[in-house]
Amino acid sequence: MSTVQPKGQQRISPCLWFDDQGEEAAKLYVSIFPNSTLGAVARYGEAGKEFHKKQPGSAMTVQFTLDGQEFLALNGGPQFKFNEAVSLQVFCDSQAEIDHYWEKLSAGGDPKAQNCGWLKDKFGLSWQVVPRMLGELMKGPDAGASQRAMGALMQMKKLDIAQLKAAAQG
Repeated sequence: MSTVQPKGQQRISPCLWFDDQGEEAAKLYVSIFPNSTLGAVARYGEAGKEFHKKQPGSAMTVQFTLDGQEFLALNGGPQFKFNEAVSLQVFCDSQAEIDHYWEKLSAGGDPKAQNCGWLKDKFGLSWQVVPRMLGELMKGPDAGASQRAMGALMQMKKLDIAQLKAAAQG
């Protein structure tokens, strides 16, 4: 079976299921990340209201792009909730970037769900805000340095590059 993919569309694109906050979430996320845009919004109508039970005119789907990555927010109802089984990773090149994304994404979220660079935003979506260099620290040739960095990471909520590097160095 062959399908025609619209020109310019990613082959694989995440669809995020919200109860009814998809448009609000998309607007927030677009305000946080550079090179981001809101796309088309499809709205519920009268047709199928007995099934979808949504107010006509309310957002059904919202297309949006975050730093070049396409997403779709679907307002599908309360039956499904986000959990940590799926998270979005934000790789950062500096502590300033980590601080920015952590502050913006965690605002109004669940402070109990913040650990080891993971956080939950106010919509319940899990994010990992991590330094790009973390992988190198964890898989470096010095096993002791990797273990010390991991030990430091496990004690943190928001990750701190200087503390991770210091721990790796001993």
